[in-house]
Amino acid sequence: MTEEVEYQRFKDTLRARFNRYTIKAYHTLPVLDRPFILDIGCGSGVPALELARLSNGQILGLDIDQSALDRFTKCIEEAGLSDRVKTMRRSMVDMDFADESFDVIWAEGSIAAIGFIRGLKEWRRFLKPGGFLAVHDEEGNLEEKLAQITDCGYELLDHFVLDSEIWWTEMYAPLEKHINDIRAQSGSTGVLPEAAEDQRFIEIFKKNPRRYSSVFCIIKKV
Repeated sequence: MTEEVEYQRFKDTLRARFNRYTIKAYHTLPVLDRPFILDIGCGSGVPALELARLSNGQILGLDIDQSALDRFTKCIEEAGLSDRVKTMRRSMVDMDFADESFDVIWAEGSIAAIGFIRGLKEWRRFLKPGGFLAVHDEEGNLEEKLAQITDCGYELLDHFVLDSEIWWTEMYAPLEKHINDIRAQSGSTGVLPEAAEDQRFIEIFKKNPRRYSSVFCIIKKV
């Protein structure tokens, strides 16, 4: 196993700590009978695999990063879920699904790529009548976002905040320790490019942690 793969797997173990919030958000929904779920920006598929277990439905994970999708595909096979979980390499700005294709659209950390209101507007047509959208986004401008949910033709079912302390404790503190351990073990100041980029973000986070709280919004198409 290469250092890059080991590092990515470690990050996935940290990402899996947030599955408790994926579970909390999913349990906000009514009981659904094997729903068809589109996970936009699925990455290596940590939340998508949890959704497969929770829903017993069909999951389509969409992302533009082929290396992440390759890792996801391997995890699907290892979990024995190839019959229910599929991947697609596609940009979220280039989706051409038929209208009303999905029971649920899931987007953890991805809607920021196009903006909250644009995502709400553009993704709505892909939901079946009465379908659901779960979005995990930065907390900034929360009151404005909650108003936009109604304006865009949805009903807010619930929302909850993950404050910066959660992000620090669950993600960035252990990630920083892991990066420092890599440096110590290698006997060098250099680290993998991805780890160096992560460390730069961690330093930014520490300077202004309040900026990095996030919010889960669970909404229904009306």
